[in-house]
Parts: sequence; structure tokens; C-alpha cells
Amino acid sequence: MARSTVVDDGAAGDGAPDDGAAREEQAAYGFPAPLWRTLARLRPPGPLTRSSTWRSPLRGPWLTSVFASVLLVGLPIVIITGLLSYVAYQPQLGQGIPSDVHGLRLPLFAWPTSPVWLYRLNQGLHVALGLALIPVVLAKLWSVVPKLFSWPPARSLAQLLERLSLALLVGSILFELVTGVMDIQYDYSFGFSFYTAHYFGAWVFIAAFVSHVALKLPTMLRSLRGRRLRDELRTPLSETRPEPSDEHGLVPTDPAAPTMSRRGLLALVGGGSLAVTAVSLGQTVGDRLRPTALLSSRGQSYGDGPTDFQVNRTAAAAGITPADAAASWRLKVQGPSPLELDRAALLALPQHTVQLPIACVEGWSTEQTWTGVRLRDLVAMAGVRDVSTGVVTSLEKRGTFARAVLNRGQLTDSDALLALKVNGVDLSMDHGYPARVIVPALPGVHNTKWVQSLDLTGA
Repeated sequence: MARSTVVDDGAAGDGAPDDGAAREEQAAYGFPAPLWRTLARLRPPGPLTRSSTWRSPLRGPWLTSVFASVLLVGLPIVIITGLLSYVAYQPQLGQGIPSDVHGLRLPLFAWPTSPVWLYRLNQGLHVALGLALIPVVLAKLWSVVPKLFSWPPARSLAQLLERLSLALLVGSILFELVTGVMDIQYDYSFGFSFYTAHYFGAWVFIAAFVSHVALKLPTMLRSLRGRRLRDELRTPLSETRPEPSDEHGLVPTDPAAPTMSRRGLLALVGGGSLAVTAVSLGQTVGDRLRPTALLSSRGQSYGDGPTDFQVNRTAAAAGITPADAAASWRLKVQGPSPLELDRAALLALPQHTVQLPIACVEGWSTEQTWTGVRLRDLVAMAGVRDVSTGVVTSLEKRGTFARAVLNRGQLTDSDALLALKVNGVDLSMDHGYPARVIVPALPGVHNTKWVQSLDLTGA
């Protein structure tokens, strides 16, 4: 394999002028040239804006392009699954968060109930892949850090626009990752609505990402063709050399001696992604792997025996007391023939048992066996011939999700239940006793617990 040689660093010894300054003197400036020259002379104090600070011999267009190619595959999946999660909340039924998207509307459709694992797959992929890409994002930023601090910040209006789009890209992806991780950990110290900020932040990121790809894709493809990944993975530290000098300023003109090979760096980043996946995926793929979910903020135990599975919001947190679920509890079903049914009356109706998952927007999921009354049976008993929507209201007095609206398909699916039991035993208080909604492929927060009423509307 042909190797590039190390650039002679003799001119960069003690007393030598900064190589970045020399390069700037020779650079051509676009309109208005006096402004860019003035900015060049007003270099901020400190080492960050001096190219001699960034001396790693590993940096270069090829390495940056390797990280970029991984993100080019992974980030669109994270984007699409995130937008589908918003659609799954059924904004057209008045429960989108945010409700007013100021023109940033998605093509909405009735969220289906089949396959039953649809939302579980969507959110598991969104969260797990988003976490796995964090080491790659950080490595990509490290690889281009000389460009982020280059001075002057622009030499033409076109370059200024490019730099602004880059600032939006970096800022928005860091914002989405940080707030996303904080949401998974139930840390809302940022003091604003996560859902609203995450939605609008996603659109800023999408715009910046598409612009960046359009500008840099040819460079990425050209750089990847310049070296073979197989050869780099065979190159030990002793043979690691800087990439050839490039027009983008990523390759240092005065490289330091390598302390790690490129294959070592790629292994470090890839290993970091695998490690993050290994300690987080257990909360998504099944209850048997739950003990491996070391990053879970909700602990490992949620009940006794058959009720020992994931809880998002406990009865205590929702303000639900045993008195609320006492023998005086009645389910109210509103329709042409209103109903009031206590738990004994519900248990006397035909019971249906089905195995269904619950999946949360934070990425965790669990699959259990539920028993209860089909929602479509309650619809028929209430005299609604052609049901359109159903509003499920919880005993919970406060909370964003104390109320959920179900569409026609969700109300009439043969596996959609008002669940009374789970895994053969009565629901626990934390799991929604005396009754809760379980609907295939429905976002977890809309599987309302502690159900008080079901208000049905015909088409």
C-alpha cells in the first residue's frame, strides 16, 4: 500500500510564524475582501483558532468521510423514526405535542394496529440507534474541529453561509442528543417542554443536515475512494502516516507523532457504540435482557411475580390512591346507550386474552399477556354503530396523558382491550388497576391506566 509521507516540520520550530497565518496571507478573499482581511487581523486570543494547535496526524478528509458515511446511513433512520413517533400520537385527533407546529406539518394518517410490534420497533430503533451514534457524532466533530475554529470564520459570503449551516448542524445535533438522553433519564432540568423543543429542534437539524450533505457528498465520495478501508485496518501504529495535504485544512501542516493508529481510533469509536448499545438495548428487546439495561433510569424491579415489569408512571406519582380504585369505582361508557359497569360486571362479560407489547417513547418496551373486555364489545353495548373516535379518561387528575383519543381502527381491533388482568392476575395499582387500555401498536402513554370513562363518537 502506498503511504503518504510526513510533511517536513522543520519550518515550524521555535520562532517560526504560525502556519495558519501564512496560509491566510496567501488566501484569496471574496467580496467584501476588506471585511475578511480585518477579521483575519482580529484573531481572538488563545490557541483554539491557530491551526498549529490541532496536530493529530490522524485527521484528514478520509477519516472524516468514514465517520460521515456511517452518519449518512444512521441519521436518516433516526430522523424518520422520530417523525413517525409524532405521527403515532395522532395529532389529527388533537393530541400532537406540540399541537401548533407553525407550518411544519407531516403527512398524517390513522396510526395502524398491525403489526402489533410497529411502535415497539419504531421507538426502539429511534432510541437505540440514536444512542449508538453518539460516539460516531463525537468522533466526527473531533475530526473536523480545526475547521470549526478556523480564522477568519469566512473568506466570502458563500463560505459564510456554509459556516452558518455548519453551526446550525453542530448545534442542533448536540441539542437533540443531549435533550434526548436527558429525557430517557427523566431529567428535565432544562426547564422547557421536551416534546416541543425536540420537534422543532429536529426540523432545524433536518434542514442543516440536508444542506450539509448536498454540499459535502462529492467531497466525501472522493475522499473515500482515495484510500481503502481494508488497507487502513491492516496498518499498525508504526506505519501510520498523515493523509496528503488537503484544501480543507483538516490535515495538519506540522503533525505530531501518532499515538494511535487509524484502525485503533475506528475500533475505539466502534467499540464505544457497541458498549452503549449493550448497556441500553436490554430495555427494548425483551424482559429477559432487562438486567443488562444498566443505563435504565427506572431500576430493575417494578412489582411482584406476574406484575414485575416496566412501569412508566406509578400510581403514587399519578396521585392515585386505593380509595380511587375501591369497590365504588364504575366505568362510564358514553354513547347512544350509556353504560356504567363495575369491575364485577366487566369480569362477567366475555373475556379475551392476548399477548401484546407496551412501548414507550423513551425506548423501553415490555410484552405481557393481558385479559379483559374487547373495546369493540363496549362500543357495541353503548349502541355506537359506526364508531369514529373514543376519548379515554383516567382517574388521574393531572398529567399530560391523563386523557387519550383512539381512532376507529384502534377501537375496533379484535385485540384492543380494556384490560382487567395481566399474566393471569389482577392488575396492580401501578399497572392501572382497576382497568386500563391495551391497544396493539399504540404509544405506551396512550394505553391509559386507571380508566374512568370511555366517551364514544359515531362517524
